[in-house]
Amino acid sequence: MGQFNRRIFKDRRKETTPALSRFTLWGRRRTFRRKIDQQKKGYVDRYNALLFFFLISILALNIIDVFLTIMILDLGGREVNPIVRSAIEVYGDKFWVWKFVIGSACVVLLCLHSEFKRAKLIIVSLNIFYIFIVFYNVLLIIYR
Repeated sequence: MGQFNRRIFKDRRKETTPALSRFTLWGRRRTFRRKIDQQKKGYVDRYNALLFFFLISILALNIIDVFLTIMILDLGGREVNPIVRSAIEVYGDKFWVWKFVIGSACVVLLCLHSEFKRAKLIIVSLNIFYIFIVFYNVLLIIYR
């Protein structure tokens, strides 16, 4: 009878949580409870609303930047960013699809890694950077 009661359980806490798992959509982990886990950082299952706001604002500012870039190009301006300029040369008017897909993939990666060191600083910095880009584009349109 003794050998039927022996159970060998694998301690799930010894391994880090993967970035994408079955708990990504249905998990309950919002933060790390143990001090050692807080120091190590890692992946969580749920994200807070402020992070969601900043990530959505990156996407929204990216879309605004695309529309303003199209307006500047229609007014006779040129793209300064060499990567986007090459995308415009390759894809023409549909370069915005490429820019949005790349930007969205980066936002997903930032969301998944938001509990790691400096990730939140990068997210806030990207928001500030995009605000300046949009503001600069608006100034270019106004004072052309």
